[in-house]
Amino acid sequence: MPETSGEVGRPDRKHIRRLMAAGMVGSSIEWYDFFIYGTAAALVFGKLYFPYSSPLMGTLLAFATFWAGFLARPIGALVFGHIGDSIGRKPALVACLTLATTATCLVGVLPTEAVIGVTAPILLVVLRFVQGIGVGGQWGGVTVLLTETTTPDRKGQAGTFGQVGVPAGVLLANGAFLTTAALLSDEQFLTWGWRIPFLVSIVLYPVVLFIQLRVEDSPVFREFQERGRQRQEVLPSAPIVEAIRTQPKRILLGAGILFSSNAIFYISVSGVLDYATRELGMARGDLLLVSLLGAAIGVPIIFASGALSDRIGRRPPMLLGAAMMAVWAFPYFWLVDTAWLPAVGIAIVVGSAIGSGLVYGPAAAYLAEMFEARMRYSGASMAYQLAAVLISGGTPFLMTALLAATGSSAAVSGYMLLMALLTLGCVWALPETNRRSGRLSNESVEPDVDAAS
Repeated sequence: MPETSGEVGRPDRKHIRRLMAAGMVGSSIEWYDFFIYGTAAALVFGKLYFPYSSPLMGTLLAFATFWAGFLARPIGALVFGHIGDSIGRKPALVACLTLATTATCLVGVLPTEAVIGVTAPILLVVLRFVQGIGVGGQWGGVTVLLTETTTPDRKGQAGTFGQVGVPAGVLLANGAFLTTAALLSDEQFLTWGWRIPFLVSIVLYPVVLFIQLRVEDSPVFREFQERGRQRQEVLPSAPIVEAIRTQPKRILLGAGILFSSNAIFYISVSGVLDYATRELGMARGDLLLVSLLGAAIGVPIIFASGALSDRIGRRPPMLLGAAMMAVWAFPYFWLVDTAWLPAVGIAIVVGSAIGSGLVYGPAAAYLAEMFEARMRYSGASMAYQLAAVLISGGTPFLMTALLAATGSSAAVSGYMLLMALLTLGCVWALPETNRRSGRLSNESVEPDVDAAS
């Protein structure tokens, strides 16, 4: 636990448990907001907001609006990284959650192209962009608040309470669409039923209020501020600028460790949903169930890999996961192309749940530990969101374009292999950051306030 001074106190176990629960619930609903857009883009947005395009072009345009959210995420990292490192982790997190949820609810009431014409897709892109700004700052807020509040020997495990928000968000999003589709006819679902999952995101607001009223800011941030006051130190006026100026290599390599995980994940939850329904003739509901299975298995894998990284270091499980995704790149689509549901399920579980989960679980603590406290929110957020804008948002679009251009899934498998090799190289090039694993590299980050036991 960080040693504290002055009025900065050590959080008790009850506070830590409350924070972990709030972080997991808040992150899950936030990612639910983000993923229901991807599901809607694959299933209905092409028909409702780009009705005069061919099915293929409508899908590409819908995925282009999906990408807009990822393009906005680095802006969220910049803005809220500055707020989080200057004012506090908690205020930044609360603002991010509020912004993203408001944008999601507004998508749920947005008129279609048939009602307001070309204004509809324009507003859809604007709301997706705003949602992306909120999500862009949210990950850093949850990650830093969780890892800075727990004990030093459980930072990897603590970070997973934010990381499991991703598969949990997929579970919630696909569950919402499955339930809605099961209760309505296809015409009702296309006309108004798809809006229900977007409006349901209003349930995040009680979590926002709970964090605002009942959760304290991290001891590390309060200690950092206290030391600045006692020593009359000048705090960085632009933490994100300092992070980019002093640690560009770590930001770039930190982004690279997520390339393979992000690519295979978005291929699994969005790209395959469109490809298998439109090209392979598989049922939408069956594919959503398979996606639910993969997400459910991913939750314990993420928890386990994060906890394991506290014992053996962050790098070993990440290297194993990246190697698994490299080996699985071509078998993944060999199985998907059979159009046999169990084979598609195996492809997604091995690649997206197990391989990706091994990388993604320790990533929260790993990225947070790469940067000093004074620029941690900014540096970790920028690395994470750089991977999002370069890989995550464009992957469904790129997959659809590659399939259309080549008529074969082999090109997509080649892309997956390239991403896995890049992740392997980036993890290999970065130092170990877990001081308690016995594997700490000579190139590790400088000790700061949260390194104390």
